Amino acid sequence: MRRDLSELTPKEIVAELDKFIIGQEKAKKAVAIALRNRLRRRRLPEELRDEVAPKNIIMIGPTGVGKTEIARRLSKLTGAPFVKVEATKYTEVGYVGRDVESMVRDLVSFSVAMVKNELQDGVREQAEQRTEEQLLDLLLPGVRKKGPQIGPGAPSPADDSADAPTGAIELPPADVSGAESVVADSAVISTREKFRQRLRDGGLDDKEVEIQITKSQFPAIEIFSGSNFEEMDLNLGNLSGILGGKKKRKRTTIRNAREVIMQEEMDKLVDQERVNEIARERAEQMGIIFIDEIDKIASKENRGGVDVSREGVQRDILPIVEGSKVNTKYGMVDTSHILFIAAGAFHMSKPSDLIPELQGRFPIRVELDALGADEFVKILTQPQNSLIRQYTELLATEGVTLEFAADAIVKLSRIAAEVNSRTENIGARRLYTIMELLLEEVSFTAPELSGQTIPITPEYVNKRLGDVVEDQDLSRYIL
Repeated sequence: MRRDLSELTPKEIVAELDKFIIGQEKAKKAVAIALRNRLRRRRLPEELRDEVAPKNIIMIGPTGVGKTEIARRLSKLTGAPFVKVEATKYTEVGYVGRDVESMVRDLVSFSVAMVKNELQDGVREQAEQRTEEQLLDLLLPGVRKKGPQIGPGAPSPADDSADAPTGAIELPPADVSGAESVVADSAVISTREKFRQRLRDGGLDDKEVEIQITKSQFPAIEIFSGSNFEEMDLNLGNLSGILGGKKKRKRTTIRNAREVIMQEEMDKLVDQERVNEIARERAEQMGIIFIDEIDKIASKENRGGVDVSREGVQRDILPIVEGSKVNTKYGMVDTSHILFIAAGAFHMSKPSDLIPELQGRFPIRVELDALGADEFVKILTQPQNSLIRQYTELLATEGVTLEFAADAIVKLSRIAAEVNSRTENIGARRLYTIMELLLEEVSFTAPELSGQTIPITPEYVNKRLGDVVEDQDLSRYIL
């Protein structure tokens, strides 16, 4: 559940992360302090606030120990804009590949989508009212409400006979005068309200009507190769708004028409300029960029070749982390207060192999512990959406009940730890391969086992996994 950042103490942040991530207390404390420092900075006097830079973090540890999950859960917890990027997909300026500034553009785009959804939720009720009135106009083109129409696109009474939508319900014209007008007005209102109720009850959802939708005039552009082509997104990003859109008639059901009209009405009610402004500010002050595989661009001394390009990527990332202004299609964004969390296994290199300037921009280093059998038991059982629960609920949809014995879970955990020690250590991800092989037969025959209870015992584990674990050569391929 997302909470306001001002309500979260470091201990509460760690407690929330504990619900999803087992162990790694050092890393959890580091990110909790970094998050709390953002709140503290906002409480400082303005002249001091801009001088306090975020303390970026490098997480060091093998794959599958929770590096990415910590950052992702932190973002969900606070509602901060978050993007995860891989350092290996960036190339030095002058080479074909992604520009490092694109990580900031991705962050701002995500922030815009987040803010837009939040503001649309605030106007949803008003948009629903406008949508309902438009649907009634489509169904009853000859029965208009008295008074001004709701919505900027509502047709005028003069257009009723000239352009009545196909599929509309035909009613006799209410062409009366004098004393009969009061009776006619009451009939019109009564008819509209009856259809309103049927519309709300879903009784008209399958009726077909003809609506007008806006077809974008934005030209399709295909980019094959070359550098700095992301700049085209900046120059052409708002071109569709300049060109406008062509109205196109489309025949569809009321159910689908409601979704289309609802989206258009919410777009009209939300000020896009305000969305962009809030999103830029949120990305600058609350954004989190997680740079994975940073160890892959660390270069050792006295080595040439590809390491030259790796060092070039580091030097391109440096100004982004230091704080610079990046041009996006939503405006200029200052990266000075974005929190950067880098992560890597550092098997073949070490943090000191990064260029000194970049090392200085990641002052906090935390080492994550490798996971053993005890941690695997907790991972299988303790998190809210643990693996045991996931598989149990999946098979429950077929009417199959899985019952895991406690000693069977312990045995599974020991097998996962043993395979990790003998082959490549992939951390908690090993549990996925173990669980899939364990339940392969049950998953395959689940439709025929409906109504049965399958006990998962140590004997069942031995039967399914024993031969594979004992054969080391086979386990390398299967597990």
